[in-house]
Amino acid sequence: MTTTAPPTQTPAQTPASGQLPHGAGFWIIALAFATQMAFCAVPTPLYAIYQQRDGFPTIVLTVIFAAYAVGVMVSLYLAGHISDWLGRRRVILGSLLINLFAAILFLVWSDVAGLVIARFISGLGIGILTATATAHLSELGAAANHAKGRVALVSTFANLGGIGLGPLIGGLITTWSARPLIVPYVAFAVILAVGAILVAFVPETVERREERPAYRPQQVAVPAAGKGAYWAAGAAAFGAFAVFGTFMGLSSTFLVGLLGLNSHLLAGLAPFVVFMAAALAQIVTVRLALRRQIVLAVVLAALGLLSIGIAAIVTSLPLFLVGGGVAGAGIGILFRAALGTVAAVADAERRGEALAGIFLIAYAGMTVPPLLTAAALSLWPIGAVVVGLVALAAILVVTSGSRMLRR
Repeated sequence: MTTTAPPTQTPAQTPASGQLPHGAGFWIIALAFATQMAFCAVPTPLYAIYQQRDGFPTIVLTVIFAAYAVGVMVSLYLAGHISDWLGRRRVILGSLLINLFAAILFLVWSDVAGLVIARFISGLGIGILTATATAHLSELGAAANHAKGRVALVSTFANLGGIGLGPLIGGLITTWSARPLIVPYVAFAVILAVGAILVAFVPETVERREERPAYRPQQVAVPAAGKGAYWAAGAAAFGAFAVFGTFMGLSSTFLVGLLGLNSHLLAGLAPFVVFMAAALAQIVTVRLALRRQIVLAVVLAALGLLSIGIAAIVTSLPLFLVGGGVAGAGIGILFRAALGTVAAVADAERRGEALAGIFLIAYAGMTVPPLLTAAALSLWPIGAVVVGLVALAAILVVTSGSRMLRR
């Protein structure tokens, strides 16, 4: 979701023959980035329709969602770094084609097995995309003389804003379309195909090496001198993505079970509020010192989670959405602070490897807690599960934030 700082590259200042200017390429990559992030989230309001059609339990619904996070983790580990020598454009083009294939799978194979595989494949595409697209935007922006602030703003909104827009788009289509399990994937398949054509004309910013290095998976390094701070940052990243994943995978379940609202639009609106709040909060607080970011993040996340817990008790939709927005803002800041903490304590030559470990921990948070939450729903009432979930998340956020401050 939020990505690491790109490695230093020296982009060519003059595009090759047949390629677009760097400025145009910058906006095309931003659009391709946002489109794919939106596509990975567009099924969120559709899960309830699949569940109602096929009658599978909530735990299966969560497995379908978790397959995406597993795909991202596998891709991050095996191929998240190959654009450094293969080239940014090729890898982004590959991610577009992978997600186009996933969209086709959603259309032609819509039972549980097909949904799991399509989600996993979509995760593979996103895993190779995020760091590559962030790096490509930085390099294209530098070549086009864009201000660094603008580049960071566009990258943040393409990433978190794209994820937030996906469920909202899915909810709107589901509300107004007679074929809600067809139209979203057809629309995104067309957009992804057009994006692939456009990306083919974007300037490359990494010089091809005559001799490719021997392939190895992404290395993961834990800094010896800063292990305490590193694991505190990992716990914060785990907690942040656990909340993100729960909102993405179970928003429909919570809205129906807690509030009795069987609205696909609301099922898309809830994750939209969370992710857009996270994106805006990251931008607004970017100039704050790291300690202030952590304190603010902990306070906002705790208040937002408390509001969600109260909303579960009094069954209030406005409080549920407001709490989601406040928690999203805090968690967005907390995750960026976690990345900043790791970057500060890691050895300079192994910073990328240290950050890779944080991303793997974060996506584990998007996989395991939602599965446990779904299992808990088969044993206890949904109100009790939500209260317990937000209490555990709040404890994790406060504890990890406090540890990062101390270290």
